[in-house]
Amino acid sequence: MHHSGSSQGMSSQLDRRGFIGGSDARTIMGEDAGALLRLWREKRGEVEPEDLSGDLLVQLAIATELLNRRWYERQTGLTVAHVQRRIFHPVLKWMAGTLDGQVHPTKEVFESKFALPWGFTEEGAAEKHMAQLQHNMWVVAARSAVLSIITGGGKWVEIKIHADPLYQHLLLTAEKKFWRCVQTGEPPQLFGIEPPRPRLAAVRIVDMTTSNAWADLAALYRKTRAAALEHERAKVELKALVPEDAKEASGHGLRAKRSKAGAISFELVDVA
Repeated sequence: MHHSGSSQGMSSQLDRRGFIGGSDARTIMGEDAGALLRLWREKRGEVEPEDLSGDLLVQLAIATELLNRRWYERQTGLTVAHVQRRIFHPVLKWMAGTLDGQVHPTKEVFESKFALPWGFTEEGAAEKHMAQLQHNMWVVAARSAVLSIITGGGKWVEIKIHADPLYQHLLLTAEKKFWRCVQTGEPPQLFGIEPPRPRLAAVRIVDMTTSNAWADLAALYRKTRAAALEHERAKVELKALVPEDAKEASGHGLRAKRSKAGAISFELVDVA
């Protein structure tokens, strides 16, 4: 591995090279092949990390970090500790997270972000930062994370994200592959995995009176409800009537079949 360039900021850049962090996770789980290759070159020391001092959005996020944290504490009555603390995974030494903080006493991962107001949605924000949050939750074994977002429109939003074991398993697989590529020099491939749909706290009460689709389906639901309940009851009682040793039972236009696992399913038969 070699590196070139000025010594300014080199120490922090060099120590970022020795591990995969939360912001790297987003690139590794993302859809931008160019960004993935660039990250791989950075980790191998072949190129300098991107200079983000000229990126206004990044600088706005940095500038509003303290305000964001104080606002969160004020709104929730909780405390954010371990601010900007780098934590390495106890076993996977190539995996670390630089946390914006951890909420006390809940131990939740705290992440502060700045977002532009146009086109902003909570679902979009949760999806965008999912890889980073799941990565950081895995590093510190947290069950949930808090995304505290201030928008340019003067709005503050708090989103809670739960640890997703399946997604974390895929994330870990992708990160291991990427780290192997960093060590061997083999260029990485995009992993291509959908982020889990965020579970957002439901807070609104909505009147659906003006929706035609709702009107049609509500009418259909009301009309078929009694029949559906009768149907379910009939299935339960029909299953009870099938003798234990019967693989199949039929009569009166209905056939019951027992699967190898023992589950009984029904099909209609034409009555001659």
